[in-house]
Amino acid sequence: MVRVSTFYDEIGGEETIRRIVKVFYEGVAGDEVLRPLYPEEDLGPAEERFALFLIQYWGGPTTYSDNRGHPRLRMRHAPFAVTPRAAERWLVHFRAGLDAVDLTPEQDAQFWDYVTHAAQFMVNTLEDPV
Repeated sequence: MVRVSTFYDEIGGEETIRRIVKVFYEGVAGDEVLRPLYPEEDLGPAEERFALFLIQYWGGPTTYSDNRGHPRLRMRHAPFAVTPRAAERWLVHFRAGLDAVDLTPEQDAQFWDYVTHAAQFMVNTLEDPV
């Protein structure tokens, strides 16, 4: 059986994605807009879920779906007020994560294109919570 190289493989696999997600959550931890959207005191479980999702999305092991089923991203985020401002803050921290790894300009552009579309897709309210 011949294994086809995926984007996951090309960018350095699990190590690269875990580094991106680690830097992302370091930013989220101190963000006054985003941190309240995470009900868990410990961001570790959210970090793990996000890493596993991205690993699977980009062609790595299917551990995310094996453990959690279909991603259903909008449904899973529905209980949280994802505003345009929250999406913007999310992208600030994701940009820091991408900047922390050594991707080619083409790889960076492909990853960034996906996350910018995903961030906009997740917006579910225009009103900031009081």
